[in-house]
Parts: sequence; C-alpha cells; structure tokens
Amino acid sequence: MRAARRWSVRHAAGLKAIYDACSALAPLFARPLHLLGRDRADALLAPVERLAKGALFDCRMCGTCVLSKTGMACPTNCGKEMRNGPCGGVREDGACEVDPTMRCVWIEAGEGRARIGAASGAGEILPPIDRRRTGHSTWIRVIEGEKEQGTPIGAAEPRDHERVIHSFERACVSGAFVTTVEIAPPDSADPATLIARAERFRGLVDAINITDGAGGNCHMSSAAAAAILAANDHVPVCQIAGRDRNRIAVQGDMLGAAALGVRNILCITGDDVGRGDHPQAKRVFDLDSIGLLTVARRMRDDGVFASGRRLEVAPDLFLGATANPFVPPHEDRIDNLAAKIAAGARFIQTQFCFDVARLERFMARVRDRGLDARAAIIVGVGTLSTARALTWMAHHVPGVHIPAEVIARIAVAKDQRAAGLEVLIETIAAVRAIPGVAGVHLMGHRNEDVLAEAIRRSGLTRPAPEAA
Repeated sequence: MRAARRWSVRHAAGLKAIYDACSALAPLFARPLHLLGRDRADALLAPVERLAKGALFDCRMCGTCVLSKTGMACPTNCGKEMRNGPCGGVREDGACEVDPTMRCVWIEAGEGRARIGAASGAGEILPPIDRRRTGHSTWIRVIEGEKEQGTPIGAAEPRDHERVIHSFERACVSGAFVTTVEIAPPDSADPATLIARAERFRGLVDAINITDGAGGNCHMSSAAAAAILAANDHVPVCQIAGRDRNRIAVQGDMLGAAALGVRNILCITGDDVGRGDHPQAKRVFDLDSIGLLTVARRMRDDGVFASGRRLEVAPDLFLGATANPFVPPHEDRIDNLAAKIAAGARFIQTQFCFDVARLERFMARVRDRGLDARAAIIVGVGTLSTARALTWMAHHVPGVHIPAEVIARIAVAKDQRAAGLEVLIETIAAVRAIPGVAGVHLMGHRNEDVLAEAIRRSGLTRPAPEAA
C-alpha cells in the first residue's frame, strides 16, 4: 500500500488531471443517480470506490475526500489524522511521529502539491472529517456537483470586533519583548505544588503555560490547573490538545476555562499517546490544531458552537498555536503557520530552539510573508540538567532538533547544569536579536530554578502582571 501511495504522489499531476476530467463528466450521471436512489447508489459505488482508492491512495473512506488538495496523499493515513499538517513531531529523517516506519504523509502531500502546481490546495484550510460520512461514497457528491471542500486562507481571517484586551494579549501587541514559561500540572489533587512552582516566576514572566498531557502522560487537566493559577493572580495559558477529546469535549473545556477566568488558549494537536505512560489509550484526534482554532474563534467571534447552536455568552479568548521551524518539511512550515494565523492564532510559541541558524532562516521567510506583524512569534528556549538528558530528548522526542555540538559542549563541562544555563542565556540573547521575534518561551521539565535564573540573568524580568 505504501509503495502505491508513493507512486500516486509521484504521478500527482496526471492523477489530478484525470480527477478534473472525471469531475467535469460526473454531472452527466445525475439523472441515473436520481432514478436509482442515493442509498442504492451508495451501496453500489462505495465498494468500488473503496477498492480503487484503497489501491492507489490507501484510502480509509473518510467520506470527506480532499485528495486533489493534498497532492494525492490521503491525509487519513496520518497517524494524527491531521487535515492541515504537518504536525510538530515529524522526525528529522522525515518519518511519522506515530509510526516511525512510515514517511510523514504531509511531506508526501507537499511533494504532490508541488507536482500539481499553484492550484494544489496549499493556500487553503481543509475542514475536519464529517464522521457521518465515514464509509460512504464521495463519488456520489461529485456527481451531485459538490466540490472538494477548502477555505482559502484569506477568507478565513477572523473578523475584527470590540473585545476586552487582557494583560498577556496587551503584552503581545505592545512591541515589548514577551516572556512566557511552561510548567506541567501536578500528579496530585492538591494544588499546593502547582502554586508553589508558579510562584517562582512571579514578576518574571508575562504568562505561564500549562501543558495538556505533554508527551502523552497523564496529569491534572490543563483547564483546571490554569483556573487554579488564575485564581491565584497568575496569568495562565491553557493548552488544549485534540489528541484526547472530540469537538464536543474541547468546546466544553474552553467554555469552562473561560468561566473560571482563563483568557489565553494555546490550540495544539498533541503528542502521540505511544510515547506516554498510557500507550494503550485510544487516540482521538477529532480536530487538528487549525480545526481547534477555527472552532474557538467561532465561539468567540460569532457566539456559536461548531454545530451552529448559539451560546448564551461567548468566551473571551486570546488564541495561540505552535510552530516547529526545526524539523521537516521545512518548506511547508510557513504555509502551515500562515493557515494557523488565518484561523485565529495571534500568538505563536515554537518548539525548543537549539539551532539559531535554522531559526534565522525560518524568521526571514516569516518576515517575507508579513506573518510577524499579524501574530507574536514567541520562540521556545530551554535546557535540561545534563548532556545525557539532552541526548535522550534528541533521540526520543520527535520534533526536537539539538545540534551535536550543543550536547558536546555541555558534556565536557565540569558543571553540566551551569553549562546548560550558559547555553540557554546565550540562546536567549541570540534569539532576541532576530528581527520579528516577539519573545521567548522557556521550557525545561522540573527545571524551574534554572529557568528563573536564566530570565533574571537575561534581563527579562518585569513587574508582576495583573491576572487575566
């Protein structure tokens, strides 16, 4: 099947031409379809479609086909069912985060789109799968004149309207250099540990990110932990991952978090469960990060659920997303970032930056597209305690790129923790000098003291922000 998929990508232009020709002729069959009846036509066509598209594209019959928009690479083969990939966990060799024996579907999609040309769908936001259509024929909809769906990026821009601007959003649009930090929720029903860890950063950061099952590991929920911080006069960023919850649950979480004073939401697809402490858990991935952003933006701007049902009071949210400039497919990362901004992201936090040269190349393209003027680009920086820990991260955490010379420098140091701190401080200074970078986002599991020291020594401290 994978060999056939690769063949289809290599011949994407020819297959797209065949698809366009068949689509033009398809309405001729509308009358016979009407006479036969939709249900009977589906019963006849679905098995044939499954056989033909399965052989060529390893099609999973999602019923919401977008093959002509994705370079003839079927996105349902993505381990996270990304509709607007790639995710941030692509391995350095281009392999899938979920299945390292498989090449990333979205790398193949990029190659197929390049073969098809400008009208290949790279400038569109693709819709989530409509689960009601799973297993049914898409050929029938083509006969009925329905086109493959996709919203042009320019048409997806959030509308401007009056909103209350809270402290983190004000910081992001102020032009001042923003500092955020990430902490994991506790493995406890007692919030005391979480509050104590957050207190280390009072007066040092503009906001504190609360992770949502990072690495596929279970902790206190991000929404609850963020609400606890908000109640204790911190400014939380609540991460919402599509990995564990469907669109009903994520909307409920966003509403609940907003009701408890959480204003900042980071929409992420989420790490695969296979890396975490519950590898037997079911992957959900109902919405990718762009789907999450679209749903959250509609709740905020239009006051409606994804279903169209009206909200009594819309949530007041400042929306963000992530980017990973450091792993393949490098060329498609800018298009993916543009789609996230079009979907509503107004702050972007990146994966760990250990390679400033790669970041500089990425930011040059960001500036060329004017994306830095439309969202605050906050670059992820950080460290772990030892070279051994960094080596483990480089080899076992998909999406993290650590140059060998960085690990070697820390490995030969007498005090590796101190050496890691020095590298972090140097990285912050280098990142701060890159035009278009709006701030830094500090990460380091259970390494809060080192991160706080790096903030102080880098001159990034600020007055304690108001809660928001």
